Amino acid sequence: MGHRLTKIYTRTGDTGETGLGDGSRVPKDSPRVHALGEIDELNSAIGLLLAEELSADMRAALAGIQHDLFDLGGEICIPGNASMSEARVAHLETLLDGYNRDLPPLKEFILPGGTRQASLAHLARTVCRRAERALVSLARAEPVGAAARKYLNRLSDLLFVLGRALNRAGGGSDVLWQPGKSTEKSMRGRTK
Repeated sequence: MGHRLTKIYTRTGDTGETGLGDGSRVPKDSPRVHALGEIDELNSAIGLLLAEELSADMRAALAGIQHDLFDLGGEICIPGNASMSEARVAHLETLLDGYNRDLPPLKEFILPGGTRQASLAHLARTVCRRAERALVSLARAEPVGAAARKYLNRLSDLLFVLGRALNRAGGGSDVLWQPGKSTEKSMRGRTK
């Protein structure tokens, strides 16, 4: 790295534009900057999950994912750059298979919840889905590497499975969706 941040504020974004990694300037609400922001928020959500007590293997996996997301941000920051690889997508699939192996098969939809750690994994999953949608929107207007889109898609699946694994590790189980349950309660409240 040739440049280090010695001064945090530059005033160059005061007009509503920001600089990309190739030196070009774009509006801060452009699809590219929007996708970058979503990826950054996803990385922060994973950082929040990492602040919890986790197994060493899960901690290592999530720390590696944070580095991948920073690489992905670098890819998106430089138009035409492709740094995300199919090997990283395959790595997520290996993690997915490993964590999913010990979980009971799903027969019902589950609610995002349970333990604090599982809830944070589900929150990160929803942020990941939003980042994926932003990347798909960007890809409609400008070239985006296929591996980048695949990575976010697999990562959201992994975060879902981690939520389930964290509930089991915490001594709980999945929080099953019960169709009509909220209607049932509200109807009981009206009959009194």
